[in-house]
Amino acid sequence: MPASTPHRVVLYARAGCHLCDVARETIAAVRTRHPFDLEELDVDTDDGLLRDFGLRVPVVAVDGEEAFEIEVSREALAELVRT
Repeated sequence: MPASTPHRVVLYARAGCHLCDVARETIAAVRTRHPFDLEELDVDTDDGLLRDFGLRVPVVAVDGEEAFEIEVSREALAELVRT
């Protein structure tokens, strides 16, 4: 990916999910050092997302590729979005 194009991270989560809260905090911490575009999608608001992710949340995709499920590694995420 060209350096001028920011990485895109998508967090698939749901309200009231403690693991999603932890993932959100990890993503925010990485984002302070390595800026990237972030989108959060609530899987409970879309039947397709609910079917695809169900109980697996949180799921994090980086540049269109699923990178993490349930637990997000700060070091691994930083490596993926480092420009």
